[in-house]
Amino acid sequence: MAFGWIDEQAARRRRAGLVRTLRPRAAGTALLDLASNDYLGLARHPEVTEGAARAARTWGGGSTGSRLVTGTTELHAELERELAAFCGFEAALVLSSGYAANLAAVTALAPHGSLIVSDAGNHASLIDGCRLARGTAQVTAHADPDAVRKTLGGHDGPAVAVSDTVFSVDGDAAPLAALAEACREHGAGLVLDDAHGLGVLGDGGRGAPYAAGLAGADDVVVTVTLSKSLGSQGGAVLGPARVIEHLVNTARTFIFDTGLAPAAAGAALAALRLLRREPGRAARAGAVARELHGRLTAAGLEAVRPDAAVVSVRAPSPEQAVRWAADCRAAGLSVGCFRPPSVPDGISRLRLTARADLSGAEIERAVRVIGETRP
Repeated sequence: MAFGWIDEQAARRRRAGLVRTLRPRAAGTALLDLASNDYLGLARHPEVTEGAARAARTWGGGSTGSRLVTGTTELHAELERELAAFCGFEAALVLSSGYAANLAAVTALAPHGSLIVSDAGNHASLIDGCRLARGTAQVTAHADPDAVRKTLGGHDGPAVAVSDTVFSVDGDAAPLAALAEACREHGAGLVLDDAHGLGVLGDGGRGAPYAAGLAGADDVVVTVTLSKSLGSQGGAVLGPARVIEHLVNTARTFIFDTGLAPAAAGAALAALRLLRREPGRAARAGAVARELHGRLTAAGLEAVRPDAAVVSVRAPSPEQAVRWAADCRAAGLSVGCFRPPSVPDGISRLRLTARADLSGAEIERAVRVIGETRP
């Protein structure tokens, strides 16, 4: 029978407690949200939603084609200019998602004969970029610049190291300055995914590479998402102008994909301008994360110290993690639930995302619910 193997895999998932299901959410909910990636609380901000609506009224519901045909509007160009300037880079290229941005950067910058050095904790989009690239990929120990240095030292030819700046599972930060030093010793490039750093780290939320003094470097390329701190959708690659021009001509997820919808570009641009005007939002998101961590650990829970806005709370097993998240939801709190294969270390956990707009009472309520429902 066609696709008969699917039933076997489904049965294995059920036995392992790893079945995933979609849960459509209503436009309005009484749930306290610590599951989304809306770090700055901008997804529903009036200026951001109006930016989306105004763009849709002006440019239409879709971009109508690929960026190289009809899918580039004046709004896309404006967003790219302002995003590059804000983050401290020479140029930017907007794509339809952060996932597409990572695929574009890694595949276009790792041609045949090159070496890709990938952190063991990298996001799936970076991993898939390594798989699709024509270069040879080697995985190194998590957040270990010496392992990167050793791997680069065994290769003669073009090379690039790729890493998240803030890892999405536990929220720990990569040692960016040390990674850059290791790459420079061997003439290698560095590609950094700043999905969880933009809007939270760096001066006024300019990102982790900016905070590490790497913004604008000619050997550093950064990818970002517009779907987290900026409350919209889409992704971008930031870097030297010659690198961005290379991506325009070679990156398949840019060339052959429909351009980002104008509404998403308009929302992201409005959010970026709001963040520039209200830089305190970035610091507040980090403060909320640290307060959540302090309260959770004081309550006897095993929580990982956050370097940005992600707070991870360890669970005893996949099944108990699912039940814990469900019990939180029943008590009015929405939290993320990460289980294998989404977590490379095999440890299941609740994943909480701090938001700049959370009040002290909401933080207290979240900690109380998590503590009362623990397995």
